[in-house]
Amino acid sequence: MRLLSLEVQNYRNIASASLTPGRELTVLCGNNGQGKTNLLEAIWLLTGGKSFRGGKDAELVRRGEPFAVLEASTQRAQKDEQEPDDPTRVRLTIGTPDSPRPGRTASVNGAPPKRAASLAGSFPAVVFDPGHLSLVKGAPEGRRKFLDAALCQLYPGYLTIYRRYVRVLQQKNALLRRSSTAPERPYAEKAALLEVLNKELALQGEAIQQRRRAYLAKLAPLACANYEELSRGAERLTLRYAAQFEPGGLAALLKARQAEELRAGQSLCGPHREDLELLLDGQPARVFASQGQQRSVVLSLKMAEAAAAASITGEHPVLLLDDVLSELDDGRKQYLLTRMREKQTFVTSCDDTAFLKTDGEVYRMNGGVLSKA
Repeated sequence: MRLLSLEVQNYRNIASASLTPGRELTVLCGNNGQGKTNLLEAIWLLTGGKSFRGGKDAELVRRGEPFAVLEASTQRAQKDEQEPDDPTRVRLTIGTPDSPRPGRTASVNGAPPKRAASLAGSFPAVVFDPGHLSLVKGAPEGRRKFLDAALCQLYPGYLTIYRRYVRVLQQKNALLRRSSTAPERPYAEKAALLEVLNKELALQGEAIQQRRRAYLAKLAPLACANYEELSRGAERLTLRYAAQFEPGGLAALLKARQAEELRAGQSLCGPHREDLELLLDGQPARVFASQGQQRSVVLSLKMAEAAAAASITGEHPVLLLDDVLSELDDGRKQYLLTRMREKQTFVTSCDDTAFLKTDGEVYRMNGGVLSKA
């Protein structure tokens, strides 16, 4: 996948910008707070996903304006000796709550606008943001989201399974909360309702864990190889799925812990309680990893995510790397620069020194104004 061009109007602090990316590397340079990440975020919105920095749609529109507009031309990669596909024109509009068309809508090749989420799968991309360092030090929820988000992009059916699981889990937790605050309700009635919900949870939960395990079998070797090269063999990265149950065992686990869950007033077991353990030389990275090691671990995961997606779909995602070289030594920087070849990559940086000898396109961002370096 390639981004051929991007026009941005009234997006965050960017009044108007025109970007013609390089075939491989495009560098966005400038001081902090000038709008580099805003432009990277605008590219990410072409995936149909929400902002990787959070925030409401209204916060994405330049102050005093009713709409932000992104117009892009994208093209699927040429395979073997086939002719490349015709470019696709995408227009994404973000309206403030008081605008004539609030929220996000997208139009492809001039077709009537649809919800922006309809773009999902049409522009694959992988993003690294400094906030993703929480994958190492943060709570298990973030690591589960990392796996689930990748699976939702790769397998549309996974999103259906995941939503079913979450819906039933919410129903179960509501029942458990009511049970803990209303002990007069007959135990047999509560148990009967829980049995119905647990049966569906076991069905969907087994499917979720199966997909996670299969994806991790592809991801882990790639991530570990990336880290070995990035760290020049200084440490060894290991990924391990911390499961609560073996395949086929969720129904028995739910039954065994039913009384405990009734007392606790919440669900205590299932894939929503599992974790992806990240180990450096056998020790938990969340405890022992330095800031630079954390960054290397997350970069290894993100590059592996892109490579796994390419092997599964045949389409290499665009890489969006925000402030990626900070806190990396020269050796790790050079390795990362070599990995940016043969795929389209966008990088933001306060210092363009590391990119002076590359063949990439270099732009500067100053006060929301984009110019060719």
